Amino acid sequence: MEEKQQRHFVLVHGACLGAWSWYKLQPLLKAAGHYVTVLDLSASCIDPRSLDELCTFPDYTLPLFKVMESIPPDEKVVLIGHSLGGLNLAFAMEKYPEKISLAVFLGATMPDTIHRPSYVLEKDVALAISLVRPASLFMQDLSNRSPFSNKRFGFVKRAYIITGKDKAISPEFQHWEIKNTGVTIVKEIEDADHMAMISKPHTLCQYLLDIAK
Repeated sequence: MEEKQQRHFVLVHGACLGAWSWYKLQPLLKAAGHYVTVLDLSASCIDPRSLDELCTFPDYTLPLFKVMESIPPDEKVVLIGHSLGGLNLAFAMEKYPEKISLAVFLGATMPDTIHRPSYVLEKDVALAISLVRPASLFMQDLSNRSPFSNKRFGFVKRAYIITGKDKAISPEFQHWEIKNTGVTIVKEIEDADHMAMISKPHTLCQYLLDIAK
């Protein structure tokens, strides 16, 4: 019988959340025989920094960058980004494409390689309004940046998981993102709300294992 390949999943939370938000999914992935890393982004949950200390979106993404720096050259990880965490994934994909085997966007903001990074957030007004800490969007910083590159960001294999009952990022908007970026690996959890990792952890786990094969 062929030995199952162990994957390393790195779970990236959305705005106003933290590593805790993966508390149901993390043990399921581990029970399936995989290695899992969770983290708090800058000024999130128990991270000691304050939002006022952060000037740019990469500043906000620094804990993810540190995880990626620690990955050995011969290893690749599967990145999972929830909600605004999709943009953190994008910055990591641009910086470390050779260390990522797959990037999965879970009911998430997913940029393209044509528009500036702020484009998706500018389109999704409902998301911006719903966030408790709007300053954490770093809109000025994102709007002044060049688009993500095809050579690096675009090099990484991408997948999208639609959250079918999402009231924060509507399914209609998620479908627009998929069409806008041309992602071809798409799954949907029809009865999942925005927090699919809490409301539908078993379904989500199975989808991730299927996609990451």
